[in-house]
Formats: sequence, structure tokens, C-alpha cells
Amino acid sequence: MPRWTAAVPLLLLLLAPGAARAHCDSLDGPVIRSARQALDSGKVTPVLAWIRPQDEGEIRAAFDRTLLVRKGGAEARALADTWFFETLVRVHRAGEGAPYTGLRPAGGDPGPAVRSADAAVDKGSPAATEKLLVDAVKKGLHQRFARLEGRKSPPADVAAGRVWVAAYVPYVHWVEGVYEKAAGGGEVHGHGGPEEAVHGHGGADAGPARTPPAHLHADSHP
Repeated sequence: MPRWTAAVPLLLLLLAPGAARAHCDSLDGPVIRSARQALDSGKVTPVLAWIRPQDEGEIRAAFDRTLLVRKGGAEARALADTWFFETLVRVHRAGEGAPYTGLRPAGGDPGPAVRSADAAVDKGSPAATEKLLVDAVKKGLHQRFARLEGRKSPPADVAAGRVWVAAYVPYVHWVEGVYEKAAGGGEVHGHGGPEEAVHGHGGADAGPARTPPAHLHADSHP
């Protein structure tokens, strides 16, 4: 089986940021919190870290237009703010290579990994997040290994051999994918700027990459 093809479903599961768990598009997420801060202060600076340098002109223009429209009263202010939030999140998501699917209401649950990651930033310690990740990896490893435990690849029984392979291939690719990410094979939502390493939005078994990493060439798995 081509290695690239076999690994794609695993990578999509392990590495793609799930829309339900991402919180950069929620009304109480960090991107819109920065947008509110910028609008309240009248200074665009807080939101610029969330976008690529080449998108700065679009966001500055949108910010200036929003400040102007906000002067038209409470209703105009609310409409202008929402438009700016949508514009900022759309541009931010495009910089990650992700589609814009609208703003999500505040109060949603981003998942245990995002909650833990944000709490670690607030506390100044990743200890609890480390335990969360280690526990998730241990559980995933042992679940997949259990499907192989006590079995051997029977050379003369094709049907039984296929059952073994059906357990072996996902197990090995899962181990490979987790190791490559943990060993530094890439960052989450990289978009080429200095903020590349901070854009991680995923659950305990989610992570970066909408396209296969460079190490997944179309050669055969051993």
C-alpha cells in the first residue's frame, strides 16, 4: 500500500484542527477578544499578531472603516463590530489555510486540550497539559496495540493475514504520526510568520496539517 495514501486518514484525524474544537472563530475566543480590545482602545495593534504581514493592509482598512461606522449609534456599532470580527477571523483562518465557516457563539466547549493549553498559559506552567497529552498518547497506543496483541501474521492463511494487517497498519501509522509531530515535524496552522507556533487549535488527539507532511512520500511502507 502506498505510504502516503495509507497515512492520509490517520493524519486527517490526528493532525487536522477540528472545526468543532477550534476556538479562534468563537465570540469568546482569543482572536475576537483581541478585536474587542482593539476597538475599545481605537488602536489596531492587538489584532495584527493574528494575521500574516501580507494581510495587514486589509485589516487596517477594515478597522478604520469599523471605527468610522461605529460613530453612527448603538445599532451601527453592533453591526460594524460584527463585520470586523467576521473579517478578522476570515483573514486569520485563510492565513492558516482553513476555510471561514462563520462565527460561533460564546460559551462553547473547545475541548479538553484547548482548555488545558489556555490554562497552562494563564498559570505559566504546562504540567497539567503535559499529563493530558501523555495520558492521551498512552491510551491511544495501548488501544491500538491491544488489537495486535497475541496475534501473528499467518503466512499461509490469507483471511487471517488480512485481519492482522488491518490492525497492524493503523497501529504503525499512528505511532509514526504521533512521533513525527512530537519530535518537531511541523507546527500547528503554520502560516510563515513569527506567530506560526502559537496557532494550535485542536483536541487531545488533534494537531496540525491539512496536507501530508513532507516525510510521507509515495513509497511503500516496510
